[in-house]
Amino acid sequence: MRFVSTRDATRKVPLSEAIRAGIAPDGGLYVPERMPHLEPADFEGARTLPEVAERWIAPFCEGDPLAPRLGEVVRDAFSFPAPLRRIAAEPLPVSVLELFHGPTAAFKDFGARFLAACLERQPHDPSRPVTILVATSGDTGGAVAAAFHGRPWARVVVLYPKGLVSPRQEKQLTCWGGNVRALSVRGTFDDCQRLVKEAFADASLRARFDLSSANSINIGRLLPQAAYYAAASLTRWRADGSAPAFVVPSGNLGNVLACLWARTAGLPISTIELAHNANRTVPDFLVSGEWLPRPSVATLASAMDVGNPSNMERLRHLHPDWRELARTVRAHSVTDEEIRVAIRRDFGEWGETWCPHTATAAHVYRNLPVELRAARHWVLVATAHPAKFESVVEPLIGRPVEIPKALAELLDRPSQATEIGASLDGLRGALLSD
Repeated sequence: MRFVSTRDATRKVPLSEAIRAGIAPDGGLYVPERMPHLEPADFEGARTLPEVAERWIAPFCEGDPLAPRLGEVVRDAFSFPAPLRRIAAEPLPVSVLELFHGPTAAFKDFGARFLAACLERQPHDPSRPVTILVATSGDTGGAVAAAFHGRPWARVVVLYPKGLVSPRQEKQLTCWGGNVRALSVRGTFDDCQRLVKEAFADASLRARFDLSSANSINIGRLLPQAAYYAAASLTRWRADGSAPAFVVPSGNLGNVLACLWARTAGLPISTIELAHNANRTVPDFLVSGEWLPRPSVATLASAMDVGNPSNMERLRHLHPDWRELARTVRAHSVTDEEIRVAIRRDFGEWGETWCPHTATAAHVYRNLPVELRAARHWVLVATAHPAKFESVVEPLIGRPVEIPKALAELLDRPSQATEIGASLDGLRGALLSD
């Protein structure tokens, strides 16, 4: 298996090289040259998440130096569960896929830990550590910091938008020290993402530093995320022979792309609904066919505040005709007030406590036609623990949200961050000052 750029299919690289580079030399994103074909029977005997992940990722590793060590990689990365839990209070067939049981209480832990485990097993020059650049709208940076902290061959630089992440998210970005540095950018997430891409395009920085990325532009983030969709769909398939439908909270589109790749490869997945917040770039595109990136809007679901999602390039590579893409997925925009209503209503009616991002999925599900909700088993993707957004959630449900132990331990650490402007010169200065 080889990987090609979304902008040039002629240069093919193995998985290890695509992961190490992060982004293709032409600025494109790496995608598989072909999608393997898998069936439920190919996962016979694979019951645990690491076992399913190994079967899923193995075709993409074929012929790569990582292949013989894939088993240990997935066991390192998937050391916590992703339970699929039926919502007992709802008479219609619906479950929640809980992706927040990792060390930073967000779904980004799966991809970040897999990426770190893969890079750990590549050769390293002790005199030239890998510099991991990561832009975050809230959850990615904390997951990457946790996954790479203390690894002597890596230096992590996290860029986040000043004042636009929750206090507990910011604590997870700034509490590490050591080989992790946090940069508070005077701008939006889109500015942070732009700076990372500009750094990769800057010849002087690439010559000075061994750069890699840990955003979902890195193929090493997406392949493991597809594993939990494979595992969840197989659970339902084995239970009653049905292909479940998913509602996926969506920002930079990495999570939904992972779900789409799993379905394209043959996993039993039916409908995929995208739940966006008030940032309407993707929902509007799927209606008009006109791609109009715009400045991001700050919302309660801050980790999804993305106006120019990078992974749209991969989605359009998978489905070049926008009409075909619009038939493949549907996208919905959810306002802050609708998020509040979903958190209050589902706590009262179902006894469920959602983070603002998961609440977008719950809102979209509740507003689907009842005949569609009754026709198949639906899965709401819960992307973060509500304790990370206590200032939003607790006033709406009228009680404190219990803090997971791993998150509580991070909140006790001291914080440190460097403020920079939203320019490449600001990032360059921060990189050179270490």
